[in-house]
Amino acid sequence: MVRSMMSFTELPLSFWGYALETAAKLLNIAPSKSVSRTPYEIWYGKPASYKYLRVWGSPAYVKSLVGDKLDSRSSLCRFIGYLKETTGYYFYDPAEQKICLEERSILGKGFSSDSRCDEVLIEESSGERHHESTTSFEPTIHTDGVPVLRRPTRKSRVPERYGFVGLTSQLDNDPKTYGEAMSDIDSDKWLEAMKSEMDSMGSNQVWTLVDPPKGARPVGCKWVYKRKLGADGEVTAFKARLVAKGYTQ
Repeated sequence: MVRSMMSFTELPLSFWGYALETAAKLLNIAPSKSVSRTPYEIWYGKPASYKYLRVWGSPAYVKSLVGDKLDSRSSLCRFIGYLKETTGYYFYDPAEQKICLEERSILGKGFSSDSRCDEVLIEESSGERHHESTTSFEPTIHTDGVPVLRRPTRKSRVPERYGFVGLTSQLDNDPKTYGEAMSDIDSDKWLEAMKSEMDSMGSNQVWTLVDPPKGARPVGCKWVYKRKLGADGEVTAFKARLVAKGYTQ
């Protein structure tokens, strides 16, 4: 699904994290013949709304909050995802190479179809109007008690897609061998995980120690290590599994 989404647009592959998050969101709200309710409905107790869904990678014109009066009032961006804490969207501005976000409350008109994608026009909300400065040869007079209007500013944020880089690096750092586990910074955690695995196998009588038949070649085994991560990306558990090397038979 992510591969299809990426091939539909001209966005760089570095946006695979946003595509993955969007795909997961769609799968959680998509109905299925095999189950009566979607994961979203099971978790929240109500059906999901599909009115806010948009085509991933579609073009969008986002209103500019800063700039000269004669500058373009909007920028051509690309829709790349949905906000997590509130209903809204992430957009990528290729010209500025920045990620911007807009809440649903300031979404104006919906997407209008074109040959490949949808297009959205982001309009100003009634509470966030631009106050452009004008050139005048008359002095500016401020009346007491009347607040000076200020242009709203947009706070810059580090794109969340960079979080996937750290997550991937952490996943790739799991020990591959017993030696790596013992030299790892979490070696005590791996020892505890291996002891738990051996205790579990002993209590479940996974094997019985016997002498091998004459001429038989016993199948080898190896340890597989894995860090379990929570929803926030933090390590929640250390797992060690003793598995047989079936390819040595």
